[in-house]
Amino acid sequence: MSTRTGPTVRVPRWIQLVGLPILLLVVWMLAGILGHAIFLFLVSSVIAFLLNPLVRDLQRMRLPRGAAVALVFLVFAAAVTFVVLALGSVVVDQTRSASDRIDNYVTVDNAGGQTGAEQDIDRLQRWLDNHGLERVQIEKQATDWVDNLGAGEISKYTQDALSFAQGAATSIIVGLFNLVLIVVISIYMLLDMDRLERVVDRRFPPGSGLPLTRRIEKALAGYVRGQLILSTVIGLSAGIGMWVLGRTGLVPGADKYALLFGIWTAVIEVIPYIGPWLSAVPPAIYALVVDPVSVLWVIALFVFIYQIEGHVVVPNVMASALRLHPLLVIFGLLAGGELYGIWGVLLALPTMAAARAIYEFFRERIEFDSWDDGADIPIQLSLEEPHERAADVPLPR
Repeated sequence: MSTRTGPTVRVPRWIQLVGLPILLLVVWMLAGILGHAIFLFLVSSVIAFLLNPLVRDLQRMRLPRGAAVALVFLVFAAAVTFVVLALGSVVVDQTRSASDRIDNYVTVDNAGGQTGAEQDIDRLQRWLDNHGLERVQIEKQATDWVDNLGAGEISKYTQDALSFAQGAATSIIVGLFNLVLIVVISIYMLLDMDRLERVVDRRFPPGSGLPLTRRIEKALAGYVRGQLILSTVIGLSAGIGMWVLGRTGLVPGADKYALLFGIWTAVIEVIPYIGPWLSAVPPAIYALVVDPVSVLWVIALFVFIYQIEGHVVVPNVMASALRLHPLLVIFGLLAGGELYGIWGVLLALPTMAAARAIYEFFRERIEFDSWDDGADIPIQLSLEEPHERAADVPLPR
């Protein structure tokens, strides 16, 4: 059933055959040539459309639009700063604590003159011997590997990683110019959002649904809401699961770092498809170092979590937010990664959600000429054999 309720813009067939493919090719070429500029505008657009409903609510309270935009941006910047600082302090503290625990595990001798790692290796070798697996000799190789780590080697690696992170943080100053540009572009977009809405309404036939800007706002808000719910559910599940494994002794010490693992899982869940696999890496490495057998429990936990995610959470939360075919989502993620790297992957899904809203807006106002509206030419077919038809033809006198 057609959703068009008013006049539409008709697109001739020659434009469909020639113009639209050329337009798509030009858009792809511009995305590669003007990649950085387009990326900044895409990020700014996402921010502007997400914040515009708050600006509109403040306007209903008789606050001028300029003042509303300034107030919303100040609150937004304060919230982002608080979240980053809070999460950063937790991550750094628990990472240092976990590195110290691992360092003690592989370097500090216990009462028996062995480190905790060496004792666990001996227990694993005895278990293999008692179950008919005497040929599997891992004790010597594993002990040599642990001894080669050296005292304080784990802490050294962790300190190097933290130093690298701190050095990378200082390099963010180089990206401040881009951040300023994004803020400025977002502010201009917010200030002119009403004008943009009126321009679009004047240029295209009226429709029965929401204006274009409201549709984009709704699509982006639905995606962000779904992603927040998904990250929260999966992060809590991972954190609680690691806490239970630590309290029951299946993964020694994991309960002390459950918050760290939960935060990591929630954040990395933003990356579609590969995020779930990456989120299990730090807990698995921790379990492998602390107690090699316990890594099996970590793997079982994350397999269970992502079975629930794939069959329950994602279909009920993200399906209604994106409403896109999985193949189209995969193509968008690959294209975003090809154009802009990891940031393109993160930006792909909200951009595709907004693109679907734009498509639905123009679908009500644009009609393509049909390719099958020509007159049918009847063709009469005969089942007679050729020689029979030839015999019926009278010969000339």
